Amino acid sequence: MGKLAFVFSGQGDQYPGMGKDLYEKYPAAQRIFELCDKIRPGTSSQCFNGTEDALKETKNTQPCLFAMELAAANVLMDKGVVPDAVAGFSLGEVAAATVSGAFDNETGFRLVCKRGELMQREAEKFNTSMAAVVKLTSEQVQEVCDKYSDVYPVNFNCPGQITVSGLSSQMADFFADVKTAGGRAIPLKVKGAFHSPFMNDAAKAFAEELAGVEVKERSITLYSNMTAEPYGDDVVSLLSTQICSPVQWEKIVRNMIADGADTFIEIGPGKTLTNMIKKISADVRAVNVIEYLAEVETC
Repeated sequence: MGKLAFVFSGQGDQYPGMGKDLYEKYPAAQRIFELCDKIRPGTSSQCFNGTEDALKETKNTQPCLFAMELAAANVLMDKGVVPDAVAGFSLGEVAAATVSGAFDNETGFRLVCKRGELMQREAEKFNTSMAAVVKLTSEQVQEVCDKYSDVYPVNFNCPGQITVSGLSSQMADFFADVKTAGGRAIPLKVKGAFHSPFMNDAAKAFAEELAGVEVKERSITLYSNMTAEPYGDDVVSLLSTQICSPVQWEKIVRNMIADGADTFIEIGPGKTLTNMIKKISADVRAVNVIEYLAEVETC
């Protein structure tokens, strides 16, 4: 029998109302949202009733997504569905680290609130944006990026899909060059050039924040965005430096599969990671947490 993996989504899948059904139906979810509200008042209300524009703000997106994801993971674990391994995309890695046991729930939430604040602060210093490039190889995307001083390939998602970050003033020409190369660039619902050198100061500040918290022994294998390998004892350096470094998502998934994972449950409000995993391998199962919960309850 293969291993079960929880994968936690990043920014872009958020929507008004996310997590409300979990809160109304499951005590385990209620406990997480109530904990988050004590630390950051209004978090659950922002998840359930906030506007799309408000949820796009990084300082709001990150704590709200974390709250929803941690609530969903706790609902599954409360039902006896416990992962053998976890990974998270960008901010999802903080949720994954928390579920792995590296941080308690309160510490994990405080950290993601600080992470969101730091990344928004840096994003506001520059007029930057992100886009997903499809139908090109990573080498082709790199070649197009090399034409620009401030456009970087930052998320290696799955075959034929790479995310880039860069100055907004260079993006229109970049999009045109992508089209000429046979690809297509799709703007993302985020405000900032994440996982690029524009986030260097945020990464340094987050490292200082992490240095002041207790990192506990993990009970579940945790994979790193930066190395695509399981974490060792380098939690502070890897979790901070990933803010300004590319996310090696395709490699992470391939390594998890090589290590025995054959079922992936996406812990988040959407299906972005589910769709990526299906493109990476047709030999494993990928399903969103809400769909998986519906299956569990009908068994």
